[in-house]
Amino acid sequence: MSLFKRKKSRQEKIAVSAVTDPNVIDQDAFNKDTGTKTSTTQDKKSDDVLSPLADMPITEHLIELRRHLIKICVAVLIIFLGLVGYSRELYNLLSDPLVAQLPANSTMIATDITSNFMAPIRLTVFVAAFLAMPYILYQIWSFVAPGLYKKEKKIAIPVLLSSIFLFYAGVAFSYFIVLKGVLKFFIMFAPQNVLPMTDIDSYLSFALKLFMVFGLTFEIPVVTLLLILAGIVSIQSLEEKRRYIIVGCFAVAAVVTPPDGVSMLMLAIPMWLLFELGLFLAKILIKEEPSPTLVSTDKE
Repeated sequence: MSLFKRKKSRQEKIAVSAVTDPNVIDQDAFNKDTGTKTSTTQDKKSDDVLSPLADMPITEHLIELRRHLIKICVAVLIIFLGLVGYSRELYNLLSDPLVAQLPANSTMIATDITSNFMAPIRLTVFVAAFLAMPYILYQIWSFVAPGLYKKEKKIAIPVLLSSIFLFYAGVAFSYFIVLKGVLKFFIMFAPQNVLPMTDIDSYLSFALKLFMVFGLTFEIPVVTLLLILAGIVSIQSLEEKRRYIIVGCFAVAAVVTPPDGVSMLMLAIPMWLLFELGLFLAKILIKEEPSPTLVSTDKE
C-alpha cells in the first residue's frame, strides 16, 4: 500500500509539473523508456538559441544597446576624471619625441588661444578611451554574445582578447618606433633658414592619427582569420593573390601615412607581415574538409 501511494504521488508530481512546464513531462516520462526523447528535445533547444532574440522587438534591442553605451561612456568618464589633473604631464609625455628632435633654440607653439587648454584635454580623452578599451570591447561582447552559438563563442573569446593585445601593440609600436623616426626625418630635411616650431594642436592631431592607423593596422591577423572563418575568402585564394595584397599594403600605407618614405615602409612592411601571420594562423586552426570525389574514392 505504501509503495502504491509513493507511485501515485510520483504521478501527481509529474502532472503538476506538466501544467507549469511542459518540458518536464518529456524529461521524466521518457527517461526510463527511451533516452532519445530527452536528447532530442535538448538538441532542439540548443539549435534554437536565437529564437528568443528573433522574437524580441527592435525597441528592446535598442534599449539594450543604449544600456551598454551608457556603461561605456560612464567608464570613459571615470577614467577621464581621474586623469584630467595630469593632462599637462600626459601632453609632455607625448611631445617628448618631438622636443628631443627640435633644435636648441626651438620650442613648440600655440597658434590658437584655446590650444593650451584644449590640446591636453583632447589627449586625456583619448588616453581614457585607450585605457578603457578592454571594458569597451567587453560591453560590445555582452551585447553580441546572446545571439551567438557555442562554437561561435569559443572562437569569439580568443579573437576578442587578441584584438585588445594587437591594438595596444600597434599604438606602442607607433609611439616608440615610428613616431621618432618620422619626426627625425621631417626635421632633418627642414631648410636651414627655417626654424621648426610645431603647433601643439597640429602635433596632437598628427600623433593621434598615427596611433589610430597603426592600432587598426595591427588588427589585420584577426580580420584575415574572421574572413576565412566566415567563408568570404579561402586560404588558397589569399595565397594566390598574395602579390596583389602586398602591393595593396604599400598603396594603403602611402595614403594613410604622412608623405614620407620612412612612415610608409614602417606601416607597409608590418601590414604584410601581419597578413602572413593571419594566414599562418588560419592554416593551423582551420582544417579544410576533403572534397566529395576524394571521399568517394577512399570509400571504394
